[in-house]
Amino acid sequence: MVLREAGRTAWREIKTHKARSALSFFAFAIGAASILYTFAQTHGMRQATVTAIELQGPGRLSVGRKRNYKSKGLSPGLTLGDVAELQRAMPELYMVYPKTEAHFVLHYKDRKIDEVRVVGTTPEWRKRDWVFKLRGRFLNNVDVEGVERICVIVEPGGWHKRPYWALWWEESPWEKFAVRHDLLGKHVKLQDRDFLVVGVLKAPPRDLDPRWYRWQEANVLVPMTSMNRFLHHGERFATQPDSIGEIEIDTGDEATMPAVRTRVTTLLKRRHRGEEDFEIADSRDAIQNEINEMNKYVLTFSMLGAIAIFSGGIGIMNVMLAAMFSRIKEIGIRRAIGASKLDILSQFIAEAAMVGLTGGLVGVGIGKLGIVYFNHNAEKDLSSITWYHFLGVVAISVAAACLFSFYPALKASQLDPVEALRNE
Repeated sequence: MVLREAGRTAWREIKTHKARSALSFFAFAIGAASILYTFAQTHGMRQATVTAIELQGPGRLSVGRKRNYKSKGLSPGLTLGDVAELQRAMPELYMVYPKTEAHFVLHYKDRKIDEVRVVGTTPEWRKRDWVFKLRGRFLNNVDVEGVERICVIVEPGGWHKRPYWALWWEESPWEKFAVRHDLLGKHVKLQDRDFLVVGVLKAPPRDLDPRWYRWQEANVLVPMTSMNRFLHHGERFATQPDSIGEIEIDTGDEATMPAVRTRVTTLLKRRHRGEEDFEIADSRDAIQNEINEMNKYVLTFSMLGAIAIFSGGIGIMNVMLAAMFSRIKEIGIRRAIGASKLDILSQFIAEAAMVGLTGGLVGVGIGKLGIVYFNHNAEKDLSSITWYHFLGVVAISVAAACLFSFYPALKASQLDPVEALRNE
């Protein structure tokens, strides 16, 4: 029997037994949709991870104060001197910059904005995680060395496609203020000190931001030295004039991270008189934690897809076994007039393959609609689909149908023609 004849016979059987074929068809469709969603999310997360690591740097380390550490009074803590020593001792490092964060009240004309996130840093801040559009200029070394009272404003990017749950999203006071006022070239007050706005950074929309740390977004950037002198109380500046909160490092190469981490630890312990009052974090750990959380959802959909495909396969097997017993006499007649075992085998497998193919194609459509729906309701779209994902899902559906139908098809092809003709 030619393949076309097997397909025509299989299609006739599917139409004849619509109910049992429909049950298997829908099981394959649901399984295919779940598998497509899994492929899309897995591929998207992999791409997002690569992009995030490229932005933050392949060898990113963050040095911060050790939590719950009781000082012995020997170490001055993290200081600008530590940063200068790291730059001197390891000039090969791609990036080293200090960072101190605090919340202050910002005054502009008659407006007062509470809890503005101010970050003191240096020009090297822009070497990594740069996703902004800049108007005006950024901080420079003259600003840091001259302790200039200038600042750069970070304007929130809003949404590109606002998810439905964000329709009730209440903008922060800073978001409402920053997007409605052009502050470039204007003076603002921070801690009752005048600062000139020399630049404005426009952040990307929240749902298109490729960074993983946007919840730590600064609102205002100032020179590190100006932060220490003007935006902290005088007593603190008198005792710790060069104190900082963190040191951000990028080695430029992931392979050098372990060695650099060891050298940084040794250097800082020496400068801190033996006190290890700091801790070094690999920022990739935070990304991996986020991915692990997302993988839980992906695993759920994977299991649903596998269960649905398995259920569809079991359904196909039951349908094929029932079809074999109900068509024993027909099989005997066909064998008697010349049909080979291969003809019988191909007919049954073709019927199952058609159910798997149709279910897979419909499942691809359902999966695509599901991806659009879930991504519309998510804060960030991480899905990414390519043509071979569609092809792979359909192929899995067809392969599963053929695999589960093989045993009934083999049993049908092995029926003895004489015994089959006697069957009533």
